[in-house]
Amino acid sequence: MSTKYKLKPLALAVSLALLASGQAFAQQQDAEQTAQTAAETTADTTIEEVVTTGTRLQGSAAAVVDERKNQAFVADILGAEQLSRTGDSDAASALRRVTGLTLVDGKYVYVRGLGERYSSARLNGASIPSPDLTRNVIPLDIIPSTIIESLAVQKVFSPSMPAAFGGGNIDIRTKSLPTDFQFNLEVGVGQNTNATDGYTYNRNEAGLPQNIRDAIVHYRGDFSLRNIINKDGLVANDSGSASDQARAVNAGLARALPRNIALKEESLNPNYSIKASIGNSFDEDYFGGSIGFLLAGAYDTKWNVSERKNAVLSENAPAGCSTSLGSAEDVANSCYNTLSETTLTTETERMNGVFSVGYELDTHSVSYTKLYLTDSEDESEFGIMQSPNGSNLKTIYGSGLANREHEFKYEERTLDIDQIRGQHTFLDYWGVGFDWQYTESKAETEIPTDISYRFDDIYDSQGNYQSTVVTGDDNRAIYQYVNMEDHVKSYSGNFSLPTTLLGMDIEFRGGYDFTDKARYYTTDRFAMDNGSGLRITVNDDYNNILGVTNYLTDERIDQSNFILSYREPTAPDADDYIAVQKTDAYYGSFDAFITNNWRLAGGVRWEEFKQVSLATSSLIFTREDLDTFYNPDRVLNGTTIEDDFYPALSLTYISDDNYQLRFGFSETVVRPDIRETVPVAYFDPITDIRTIGRAGLESSPMTNLDARFEYFADNGDNYTVSLFYKEIDKPIESVLSVGDEEYTLNYVNGETAEVYGVEFEWLHDLAYVADGFFTTGNLTFSDSEAAINPALAGNLTNPTKRLTGHSKYVANFQLGYDSLNGNHSSSLVYNVFGERILAAGIGGRGDAYEQPFHSLDLVYNYYPDFNSKLSFKVQNLLDEDQEVTQSGVLVQSREVGQTFSLSYSYQF
Repeated sequence: MSTKYKLKPLALAVSLALLASGQAFAQQQDAEQTAQTAAETTADTTIEEVVTTGTRLQGSAAAVVDERKNQAFVADILGAEQLSRTGDSDAASALRRVTGLTLVDGKYVYVRGLGERYSSARLNGASIPSPDLTRNVIPLDIIPSTIIESLAVQKVFSPSMPAAFGGGNIDIRTKSLPTDFQFNLEVGVGQNTNATDGYTYNRNEAGLPQNIRDAIVHYRGDFSLRNIINKDGLVANDSGSASDQARAVNAGLARALPRNIALKEESLNPNYSIKASIGNSFDEDYFGGSIGFLLAGAYDTKWNVSERKNAVLSENAPAGCSTSLGSAEDVANSCYNTLSETTLTTETERMNGVFSVGYELDTHSVSYTKLYLTDSEDESEFGIMQSPNGSNLKTIYGSGLANREHEFKYEERTLDIDQIRGQHTFLDYWGVGFDWQYTESKAETEIPTDISYRFDDIYDSQGNYQSTVVTGDDNRAIYQYVNMEDHVKSYSGNFSLPTTLLGMDIEFRGGYDFTDKARYYTTDRFAMDNGSGLRITVNDDYNNILGVTNYLTDERIDQSNFILSYREPTAPDADDYIAVQKTDAYYGSFDAFITNNWRLAGGVRWEEFKQVSLATSSLIFTREDLDTFYNPDRVLNGTTIEDDFYPALSLTYISDDNYQLRFGFSETVVRPDIRETVPVAYFDPITDIRTIGRAGLESSPMTNLDARFEYFADNGDNYTVSLFYKEIDKPIESVLSVGDEEYTLNYVNGETAEVYGVEFEWLHDLAYVADGFFTTGNLTFSDSEAAINPALAGNLTNPTKRLTGHSKYVANFQLGYDSLNGNHSSSLVYNVFGERILAAGIGGRGDAYEQPFHSLDLVYNYYPDFNSKLSFKVQNLLDEDQEVTQSGVLVQSREVGQTFSLSYSYQF
């Protein structure tokens, strides 16, 4: 067995031993969802009855409005019917509809203009790991809407929640057990306007060949001819010189890599999906309780093809400079150091399964849920990169040269969750409540294929293609294999005691919450270089350009001087890492109705956080190697231990005239992502920027102030206005450096930052205009400022700027129609965010701003009978593209296209 893989448990054990002993593995369960719901039902039994004879959305929204209304701390709720109404297929796209939330890269939610580090997500109140290679936060697009009962977004911290709270906490509540038999089946088809034709290849999912794994250990990661000769004791014999024998060994390793990889253009299949669920409940006579189960599964696949541009802006780009390179004049007046223009084809496959079984007896219930999600992306991208400025000048209409790049990447992500929950109310013992949960979860990401090829294209003076060549430069073909595992075990418990004290209805709560998390990340990188230094022509017919990557044939490897090398960084540098976290927490809180009109809730949470994150290597073979990576200084620098008390207070005035006033105060903390605390390089998939973590990055304490006015009309209309202010100490911000061809991003702690703004939300019936019409939506206006110490800012252009990812405005509008006979419903849904900083500018360059994306979707539902529904959806009606500008110049763009889909569902 490879020493590399023997190291894995050793490395984890080293890190775990640095943390306090104990079992742990626990994080926040649904304390708020379960104990609070039961308590609030007891405390407030005079809620006005909601008449449900209105439209489909208004009637179904009544329950979630009541829940929001009765929350002690500010929260927004989205119900299952609302998700169906807007046609959102996953949790991420659905959360765009919540006040103050924006979506980044279709996966990550920004709350009140704060980046994804300021939001967190739980499943039924439990912490779960992220299968994302670059972020701790869960990519919410992997959670399908078919398993969601509701989404609760809490924007104000409460003591029962983890103290790592910035902008908001999202609780994804899976569908509950049915009360009687139900069966649902849905099938759908769709097509993106950009994805009628695309580029595919023969995918290889085998991963790193075993003989190369063995060779890494045998040759200690050094595949050079000299090391092979020395390690194997090669001497000249009948097989040839020692050098020839070593070359044959190296060539044998090279031939083990997948090389029959070439693009082909073809018509793409339409998107399609199938979803099904079945459930039932039964009464049992022995104890007099009931047993229920729910089984659900879904599969979908979709294609997307987009034209993309990525550029590095020149430091002194002249006014009126050219953003194209279509002529010699454009080249001379170019805005860019480099400009890459590529075509990306992506196939996404998702499959998920859920099984739940539960038992309920009187005021006691226990349930088990198994959730398994898989999400894979297969990408092929090709195009050319030109360099009109900088040290390596290559342009079609200048030097007659351009870099050709072909990349192939297949990524598999899985999330496996087992959760046991219980809720108990002891009516004979003062109504004491106790709920608990135990959750084991594992997230894994594997990239068995990540191959990139670089060539030089040669053009004549008229810009006509002549040939494609492989030069003697390094990194002509790069093979990379990545694996990450995240393990989380958690358990928590929450107690509640409703009572009357000094004439007040009051509920006391308390609980414990423990979490342990372990992560192991490894990457293996290989390069196939043309060691001869000679230019080799691999194609001279542009009609065959898609097959250019087939040049690494067995014959060429044997006859040419191509050398395979293992590109693991040399100690003490590294590209692997290990990390463990341990969080212990206890809290106490109260929720008191001082009078019929005043409600006061508050409490305090004590939380201890410990983390060790260390860069490591696949080339640890000796005691000296261990001492290099795990010496006391590195361990100390990678260790974080902190504990503190986190208070929260919420005061609510409940008017007799259907309105409420809320005031909130809390202190929380925002901690850096694991990846950000390890000095290991990776490419951020959102920004396409090489990113390096920083050991010693500190947490950011936060102070939060909120005020909210809510009005609930008798007819179901409701209106909300909120004010918020956040002060952040030592905010985590990004700093760029730049080379000729690419940016590099690092992280620093700023000095201070603040965010403040106002939110508006409404649901308004338009029956006075036309029967069945209504409007719902929200608006957020906010601003922020972050200050970075100039000594840490490097050559940052603006040390004082808005927070990264912050938008000054967010708008969601929905115009809905429900026919009076219940057979038709439709929604026109609009979403837009203000420009937001994607990355800070350096060297006089302005900050890079992602431009507003005006998303307009149409959803129409037809209900031919009580059991079935036919849905038609159009996304991105305005045919918007994603764009990023810097100093007013376009530096990134991606086509999105329009998506049309049709689905049919049947339930009984």
